[in-house]
Amino acid sequence: MIQLNENSQVPIYQQVYDGLLQLIIHKVLEEGDKLPSVRELALMLEINPNTIQKAYKSLEKDRFIESEKGKGNFVCPYNQVLSNYKTDLDQKFEDVIKELILVGETKESIIDRVSKIIKESIL
Repeated sequence: MIQLNENSQVPIYQQVYDGLLQLIIHKVLEEGDKLPSVRELALMLEINPNTIQKAYKSLEKDRFIESEKGKGNFVCPYNQVLSNYKTDLDQKFEDVIKELILVGETKESIIDRVSKIIKESIL
């Protein structure tokens, strides 16, 4: 399900968040699916339940999952998930472009890099 790397500099809760998000984006967990309880997932991953709770709270804040009191946590509608995910990616892309400009990359070199990535990604 979710692979954790204790040697990573990425906090464990973020690894749980990222792992669950990938399962949602790739439709392993589909809209309306109930996520394991905090306790269940903590036992499966052999980590502190507070870590799972933090990941769930972040996923809920970012509108990838919904919490229903007394019932559990559920995957949000896929179109909402995809829209939120694309918004996050757009922001990350914009941040990377700004950083490249700050370190002296030219507009042309950035465009060339993006074009090359697109060409390599389209089969």
